[in-house]
Amino acid sequence: MAGEKLISLIVPVYYEEEVLPIAYPRMRAAMEQTGHEYEIIFVNDGSRDGTMRELRKIAAENKKVKVLSFSRNFGHQLAVTAGMDIAKGDALVIIDADLQDPPELIPDMVKLWEQGADIVYGKRKKREGETFLKKFTAACYYRLLTAMSAYPIPLDTGDFRLIGRNVADVFLKMREHGRFLRGMSAWMGFESVPLEYVRQERAAGKTKYTLKKMLKLALDGITGFSTKPLTMPLAIGGAVVGLSMLGFLAVLVCACTMGAAPWLWGLCGVVLLQGIILLFLGIQGAYMGRIFEESKGRPLYIIAEELNT
Repeated sequence: MAGEKLISLIVPVYYEEEVLPIAYPRMRAAMEQTGHEYEIIFVNDGSRDGTMRELRKIAAENKKVKVLSFSRNFGHQLAVTAGMDIAKGDALVIIDADLQDPPELIPDMVKLWEQGADIVYGKRKKREGETFLKKFTAACYYRLLTAMSAYPIPLDTGDFRLIGRNVADVFLKMREHGRFLRGMSAWMGFESVPLEYVRQERAAGKTKYTLKKMLKLALDGITGFSTKPLTMPLAIGGAVVGLSMLGFLAVLVCACTMGAAPWLWGLCGVVLLQGIILLFLGIQGAYMGRIFEESKGRPLYIIAEELNT
């Protein structure tokens, strides 16, 4: 029955002073429309603008709002994890503060959860307000990740999703530092249901997801959920050997007909081979870097301030 459950909304924020006054009322209205009790957990990921000032105002007027503030920027995925750590809900909803993922879809997610879905994830039919390059690179990345992952990760999805308490409890047991939440969801294998929507333009401000951060997330997704890059050198090495044999035959033909300098072919072959070696040394280094980070045993994040927790 309505009102018997608690729904937790987890909102990571990073330099969102401009968008919070617009986003919070819509989020609160959406949570009230679910018909259940709710809590909203904002996690300030080390913002140094007026973000915490806005969050203090919101927390003062609504005790259902909880705020965690990191001592520095630890990253989006760890901000979501911190919210999960304190969430008490029977279901947890993850959404960004920029309103590109509309909060008005939350009641629909809750209904699908009530019908038995363990995970309800937002699937983007269209992306408004993004450049062709951003859309193209995103499409390529998701397809590459799906092709390389041992676990099926739905295409064109982000972290906008609802997870049941049973799923959240499994998340709490997974404490790796290089986190990729949508990949972790896929690894669990719980029943997942898509909810299609059109992704909107950012409500205010500019995106804080720089190219560097997007590349890091992409690398975490691939190295965290696929071992294929480690085995790719075998296939590529075989292909290089085959091409080398063809190159050797080409050098013989040229030497017999046109008198081409064979050392040029040798030079090109050596450069190609060295490039491939360096590429895969880099991939192996990425995996070793993950092992190094996990071996430190440091906490995932540090909380500097808490409100209403």
